[in-house]
Amino acid sequence: MRRYGKHTDEDDVRVRPGKRSRPRSSIRPKHEDAAEGMILRVDRGRFTCLVENRTVTAMKARELGRKGVVVGDRVAIVGDLSGAKDTLARIVRVEPRSSVLRRTADDDDPYERVIVANAGQLAVVTALADPEPRPRLIDRCLVAAFDAGLEPLLVLTKSDLAPADPLLETYEPLGLPYVVVNRDELAAGTAADRVRERLAGHTTVFVGHSGVGKTTLVNALVPERARATGEVNVVTGRGRHTTTSALALPLPERPDLPGGDLGGWVIDTPGVRSFGLHHVDPSRVILAFPDLVPGTEGCPRSCSHDEPDCALDRWVAEGHADPRRLYSLRRLLSARERREED
Repeated sequence: MRRYGKHTDEDDVRVRPGKRSRPRSSIRPKHEDAAEGMILRVDRGRFTCLVENRTVTAMKARELGRKGVVVGDRVAIVGDLSGAKDTLARIVRVEPRSSVLRRTADDDDPYERVIVANAGQLAVVTALADPEPRPRLIDRCLVAAFDAGLEPLLVLTKSDLAPADPLLETYEPLGLPYVVVNRDELAAGTAADRVRERLAGHTTVFVGHSGVGKTTLVNALVPERARATGEVNVVTGRGRHTTTSALALPLPERPDLPGGDLGGWVIDTPGVRSFGLHHVDPSRVILAFPDLVPGTEGCPRSCSHDEPDCALDRWVAEGHADPRRLYSLRRLLSARERREED
């Protein structure tokens, strides 16, 4: 009996494939016509990007998978690039990074957190009083800078409350550039001008714990993008973190200042209470001490550079390098092994 008017077999069965059974291709679009952009801010899965002279809101394309996108990244963007309200573009590619500043939540935490990408300078901001300086935290920030290949800069604030010389003497063997400012200079704008000279032509990350005046200084450098600052308890030095996410800001050109026409970028970051260094390879830190590197040739394999058989002791004793430099290297390396106190 022919119920359907003809003989049927398995070739006549029509089954619509499910969504997950459709063939997938490993070929990814190249997006050769994508626009170039820079990540200015990351907020809950949305990325504020600078594309030419416009700010564009974008999301990460699915083909990027778990690849992270952070402030400072150079990216390729497609979609609506008008920057109009309620529009959304797609980040389809993250370009190779020239540098990566990372930290871990603690020294025994193996999970690395990328803070910013493609920076060239790290400004460690610390107050000379209220709150008191924390040399261990400064040391840890310097280790992270050397590990990432960033040029360090010390910015010491509130010099009207305490002298800068004792702290500067500690870091003098490292030959670090520094700027010392007080609150009156900051209010008058002269402090910002001196700091700006160190930032011209660079992409600089500002790092410091809460209450040191980091965001206040950034506001003085980029006044049109002033951000809220919080009150800090002058007894404990503790204050609420007024910067909740990293933000990249362009430095206004100031042709009247040295290098002021070179531009530059400032990246403000949230205040930190600790700076974990689990990710740091000690062998990379010594590269920031080129005068000591030749002395490591006689070191035993996997030498920590702070043990009885370390060849650096003989190298320095023979007069090839300043003993204070070796002491500074070992102090920084030991910072990786010591927990930073709150």
